[in-house]
Amino acid sequence: MEIFKDLLKFTVVDVIDVILVALLLYYIYKLVKGTVAINIFIGIIIIYLVWRLTDFLNMELLTGIFGGFMKVGIIALIVVFQPEIRKFLLMVGSTNFSRRRKFMQQFKFIKNETGDETNVDAIVSACVKMGASKTGALIVFERNNNLDFLSSSGDEMNIKVTQPIIESIFFKNSPLHDGAIVVSNNVVKATRVILPVNNEKNIPQRFGLRHRAAIGVTEKTDALAIAVSEETGHISYFKDGEFVVFENTSQLNDIIKKDLA
Repeated sequence: MEIFKDLLKFTVVDVIDVILVALLLYYIYKLVKGTVAINIFIGIIIIYLVWRLTDFLNMELLTGIFGGFMKVGIIALIVVFQPEIRKFLLMVGSTNFSRRRKFMQQFKFIKNETGDETNVDAIVSACVKMGASKTGALIVFERNNNLDFLSSSGDEMNIKVTQPIIESIFFKNSPLHDGAIVVSNNVVKATRVILPVNNEKNIPQRFGLRHRAAIGVTEKTDALAIAVSEETGHISYFKDGEFVVFENTSQLNDIIKKDLA
């Protein structure tokens, strides 16, 4: 009867509270999924559940030990989850408002033609041609996280994306070929961009700094990245700090378009 009475006291605010907590846990899971941090996260949850169980069973000694661990655990969490916390804060505080506008345009009554959809076909075709000539390239697609803090490390541009433009930027004798380019809404917004390099993950030796940089930027932000190997001509695609497997360029086209939608 007590449980039934409690259910009757359940208000709309309580429902919103539960939904928000569920969303928070979901985004935390997305941040740590596929990393070592997921195992640490699960371990912390287990310790918390054991702590609550010992408290419920009045095991004072164990409750005190686990309680002390949980009280100082926030400092350990900040240290252990520093990359994930940084990415979460970046996601919250560095939002690309043009993407919000693009989201709102999905509603038919305010939808209009903006023409700012990234020309993925041209970029992939350029990568295929550069791969054939073993021309190295690193292309970053901006999504919700604003990448101005990275773009400022290179040369600011405002060039519409076309296949010849991409190929000319990464041409070996071009002064702009070194570093990455940042593409946003079908515009090359920066060239010669310096990206954070990931030194932690083990990747095959045939992959160099371009691939580590692609892993680094997609791990720390929600950006996407394409790397063309200068040694092998192989095209690699990255999302959330991981290699994305694709069978052919047609499938790569579809994957990127879906991720950018």
